[in-house]
Amino acid sequence: MATIGTPLSPHATRVMLLGSGELGKEVLIALQRLGVETIAVDRYENAPGQQVAHHARTITMSDPAQLEALIEAEKPMLVVPEIEAIATAMLQQLEDAGTVRVIPTARAARLTMDREGIRRLAAETLGLPTSPYVFCDSLAQLQAAIDGGAGAPPIGYPCIVKPVMSSSGKGQSKIDGPADVQKAWDYAMAGGRVSHGRVIVEGFIDFDYEITLLTVRALDADGELRTSFCEPIGHVQVGGDYVESWQPHGMAPAALQKAQQIAEAVTGDLGGQGLFGVELFVKGDDVWFSEVSPRPHDTGMVTMATQWQNEFELHARAILGLPVDTSLRSPGASAVIYGGVDASGIVFDGVAEALQVPGVDVRLFGKPESFAKRRMGVALAHATDTDTARRHAKDAARRVKPRAA
Repeated sequence: MATIGTPLSPHATRVMLLGSGELGKEVLIALQRLGVETIAVDRYENAPGQQVAHHARTITMSDPAQLEALIEAEKPMLVVPEIEAIATAMLQQLEDAGTVRVIPTARAARLTMDREGIRRLAAETLGLPTSPYVFCDSLAQLQAAIDGGAGAPPIGYPCIVKPVMSSSGKGQSKIDGPADVQKAWDYAMAGGRVSHGRVIVEGFIDFDYEITLLTVRALDADGELRTSFCEPIGHVQVGGDYVESWQPHGMAPAALQKAQQIAEAVTGDLGGQGLFGVELFVKGDDVWFSEVSPRPHDTGMVTMATQWQNEFELHARAILGLPVDTSLRSPGASAVIYGGVDASGIVFDGVAEALQVPGVDVRLFGKPESFAKRRMGVALAHATDTDTARRHAKDAARRVKPRAA
């Protein structure tokens, strides 16, 4: 990608995003600022990214025939998966045939689209430290994994149950005792992106904190592929869903070194170019791998307030073969603005009041339909320290009041 063409011309550099929510929207904007012609694809019309892209397309991305037909018709130079529920086997076929280049690679998209592929890669192939885990295809198997037996050690209580494929914590729950097992299984079945009837149950790690380590594989000024890291991002999750994040999160030097080594190992095996969100558990100097997304991460929205190049700009530059800069500009924080109501075409009160908080900015995503617990926006804050930024971001988020029109 040494040359970038002009959008809507015969020489345009065309990039297709598969998934056009709030994260995809920011990637599209970053690509457009670099002169790229963009194609936003989603499963529903008027998704946030479709509102800003040059072209909007609506298909069922998990349908191989629909996905192949769209890529063959649009002929993008790059296909950038932004969600998990995609026909990744078809992407692999198209990449193998030389039809398109998948970001970071079709293999990475396939392995990370479900928790089984990436967990087995990390723990069994790369030998990275993870929580104990078992994959289960039924409620009975889930209970047996928790209880142990037939020579297998028990996962025990408490434990965490997740669908093999989901996003933003959907379908994830903590099991504290036998009374919670059925409810956790039902919640996982309802929360999966694609109905696989399969879950992962993980032993609970008594960690001090959890971080996201944004890891970038990009070409440097000499054209050499380099791995670089953003400052660690701390975050709070409720029911597996991120509600606030901050950067930087302080870490002991030994723990930070281990975190970077784990992140470099897993992203290096996945290969390709782009930004990866690597989630890690930390206790003292010990670090465990949790998950990886081969794309910008929801907790990384804080980088819009903290870094000279935010995670979306880093991703755009990396996939185009351009140098990146992961340096921090200011401590900062983000806080989620939930919909609060189930309605279409909601309105937002209190935006002016939110912007009166020092150092605050607000992003409203433009999602056409709201749910009580759907992420509809985010408040961002920069400050001299993360504690102040967190207070300001949460204060601003509380002032925004979504309501039915």
